[in-house]
Amino acid sequence: MNNVPLAELLRPHDLSEVVGQSHILGPGKLLTKIVDGGRVPNLIFYGPSGIGKTTVANIIADKTNRAFRKLNATTAGTADIKDVIAQRDTLLAPNGVLLYLDEIQYFNKKQQQTLLEYIEDGSITLIASTTENPFFAVYNAILSRSTVFEFKPLTHGDIERALKRAIGILESQNNLTANYDADLLQKLSRNSGGDCRKALNALDILFSTGTIDGGVITFSSGDAELVSQRSAMRYDRDGDEHYDVLSALQKSIRGSDPDAALHYLARLLEAGDILSACRRLLVIAAEDIGLAYPQAIAIVKACCDAARELGLPEAQLPLAEAVLLLATAPKSNNTWAIAEARDDIRHGKAGSVPRNLQNVHADGAEKPKKADMRGYLYPHDFPGHWVEQQYLPDELVGTKYYEPGDNKNEQAAVKYWRSIKNENIN
Repeated sequence: MNNVPLAELLRPHDLSEVVGQSHILGPGKLLTKIVDGGRVPNLIFYGPSGIGKTTVANIIADKTNRAFRKLNATTAGTADIKDVIAQRDTLLAPNGVLLYLDEIQYFNKKQQQTLLEYIEDGSITLIASTTENPFFAVYNAILSRSTVFEFKPLTHGDIERALKRAIGILESQNNLTANYDADLLQKLSRNSGGDCRKALNALDILFSTGTIDGGVITFSSGDAELVSQRSAMRYDRDGDEHYDVLSALQKSIRGSDPDAALHYLARLLEAGDILSACRRLLVIAAEDIGLAYPQAIAIVKACCDAARELGLPEAQLPLAEAVLLLATAPKSNNTWAIAEARDDIRHGKAGSVPRNLQNVHADGAEKPKKADMRGYLYPHDFPGHWVEQQYLPDELVGTKYYEPGDNKNEQAAVKYWRSIKNENIN
């Protein structure tokens, strides 16, 4: 068996061989036209790992007459950048340098700024890749001088085609015929989570551990499940995917889709991320359900407490209960009225607390009097426990932050207070 990793052995040498990315590669597509034109600008490749970003950068390097240098920002530092810069316009790089900087999001602002001058004068052409949103992860000055291309996760069909090609190469290389279950490629593809490298690495292991008999190597889909288990989901607790899943969970619950909500909860739980699920569910209970079903937040809190106490796998049950409760509950987002109130404060619309509401020296020491020296009227001394008086500062009198929703609970409160207030006013 060859010791070269299968993913490296199969790395395409021409854009036409790249799996997937048909939205930017292929006849007439923009990135293909840029490469074929021979004048490569600064590029940023954005997308998850294992989908061809490095492969495309290598192909571009092969098609240019510039010296190709590669750095990985997880291990490289400013000194490595300076070494690359020092090679420009020398015998090592007479036509300049094409620098491929992998995982650029791990470079801080100062490190990224080191490249600016040389990007400006064209002595370095930068191709950077990132798994994070470049509009957050890349310094603006570099971003404004680069063209961003988003690489998308591969489809199962894309990965299956790559696996078939890989099996053909392995058969030829080892003079063997592969014998495998009909659904093996489907399982490897499904469990790869759109990462071709993962699928190829799993196939490599299967091929190296298969049973050989009379020139035939056999491996099963059961082995495929074992070698690729738990790899189907992309998830990084500090990355874009983490926040995408949480956002999708909340939007599915807000849209009253229990099935989608359970799907995104399952993603969080498969990653073992109980805490993020609990935090987001509590936010949803207050933000999206609110006064339409005010008991929801207490129930969700109980479910979250139970989940943290139980741990996985049992925690999935109270969390599923919370998700289903929220997804099927009536909705109200009127708690966002607080945002309008805070916005007024930030813009200087506050004013003094009305005299009748200011603190009385003996507050809390004894029952407030019906009317103290500052004019405060004690509501509990009036019918219906309500009396009309000014509560907002003078400059905000008449301001409305809260508008009741049309759900049963809020409308019941509206009906009740209308009856109380009208009775007392009349």
